[in-house]
Amino acid sequence: MARAEREDLRELLVALTPEQWQAPSLCEGWSVHDVVAHMLSYEELGPRQLAERFVRGRLSVDRVNDLRLRECSSRTAAELIQLLDEHLTPTGLTAGMGGAIGLTDGMIHQQDIRRPLGLSRTIPAERLVPALRTALFAPTLLGVVRVRDVRLVATDLDWSFGRGPEVQGTAEALLMTVAGRRGIVAELSGPGQERLARRVG
Repeated sequence: MARAEREDLRELLVALTPEQWQAPSLCEGWSVHDVVAHMLSYEELGPRQLAERFVRGRLSVDRVNDLRLRECSSRTAAELIQLLDEHLTPTGLTAGMGGAIGLTDGMIHQQDIRRPLGLSRTIPAERLVPALRTALFAPTLLGVVRVRDVRLVATDLDWSFGRGPEVQGTAEALLMTVAGRRGIVAELSGPGQERLARRVG
């Protein structure tokens, strides 16, 4: 599923114009180009290289991400697509949790690109469900803390999570909210929506 998600990403990227590559993404301060460079920046790192980056970043995921982005930001769009071709099946860090990290990271970041560009997609339900589960419990996201005390209910597939006042919406909108993307909570509804909006914004 992680490979299928990256194949879908590749199909998107080869169709983007140079202007779209430089357009803002949902990740604050990052362009589409930055998001793609970030997504692929860990694929070439072995365990020792990864450990070195975390030491240099003082064990902060945000600092390590910024460090890797600086290291990879000079690559052109064509070079990033070539790197993606070489790593359609996730390796290294993104292969963790049986590929769930690669699937979830790839799906969220693809939406970080698509949403600002107005390029909607239909994500297969069989990919969305494990991505939601990973976003809730993966150490780097810990979405379960963000959505505590509400019950999430997908309106377009058979999935729910949590206890408390309901928050309803598409599985994709719930995923992006669980991942902490701002503004998307406005697409959700239900008695728990306001509570979640105060946390996520």
